[in-house]
Amino acid sequence: MSRSLIERRLRETSQRLKRARDELAVIEEQLAALADAAEDARLRALVSETPLANREYQDAQRHADAMDRSRQTVLASIAELQTTQDGLLDRLVIESH
Repeated sequence: MSRSLIERRLRETSQRLKRARDELAVIEEQLAALADAAEDARLRALVSETPLANREYQDAQRHADAMDRSRQTVLASIAELQTTQDGLLDRLVIESH
């Protein structure tokens, strides 16, 4: 692979990594809010002991769980991009010798 191609792929990977990290920051904020809402709903369900309150808690927890799965997906993507970036950097060093 030519040096210019490696550099271009490295720039692209770096941009994708930045976008994924930005997305992760947003997801983590949303997850915190959803987890707080689920905890509040759980406490209301415990106190009220009504089917409606329990259903609201389950819905809130489902949303928090879905956001956590999104977070895990983005974390895996970041790890993959970092591995790709490391490989490209290694190839760039090898090409320069």
